[in-house]
Amino acid sequence: MKIIVKGSSLLLLTLLIACGGKQEKKQDGFQVERQKTTQKTEQKVETETTKASERIDLESKGVGPVTSVTLNDAIDQAMADEGKAVYDQMCLACHRIGKKFIGPAPDGILNRRSPEWVMNMILNPEGMVKEDALAKDLFMEFNGSPMANQGLTEEQARAVLEYFRTL
Repeated sequence: MKIIVKGSSLLLLTLLIACGGKQEKKQDGFQVERQKTTQKTEQKVETETTKASERIDLESKGVGPVTSVTLNDAIDQAMADEGKAVYDQMCLACHRIGKKFIGPAPDGILNRRSPEWVMNMILNPEGMVKEDALAKDLFMEFNGSPMANQGLTEEQARAVLEYFRTL
């Protein structure tokens, strides 16, 4: 038993001496030292700092059949009521007023987008996502959920647009 204890102690002592106090020597030759870069990019693109749903672009008309929309100063309440009915039937599944849902909230949309862009998004969502940069960004912001083409007519899309003016 004494031999096992002495042998184990001697082995442990040898192991400690062999592993301790070792210094790594530098070798001559090729050596790479890496440093972290602390420079920040000074130019920030608007698309990186602002969500697509909050970005303002009143110039783009989008891609689709609508190239010009004239809005009267006064809201056509009959058209807005028709637009609300269409919205409640076709759009409410994905868009909620006042909050982000499957798609962006429609309230205040005309403060961020041109009327033509809104109508083209309603009438031609597939073409918009393929060719319009802002629509692509919205698609990505909303987890790749594409806007369904509801097959609305231009008159129905115009009525929905008039309803959006009341929000």
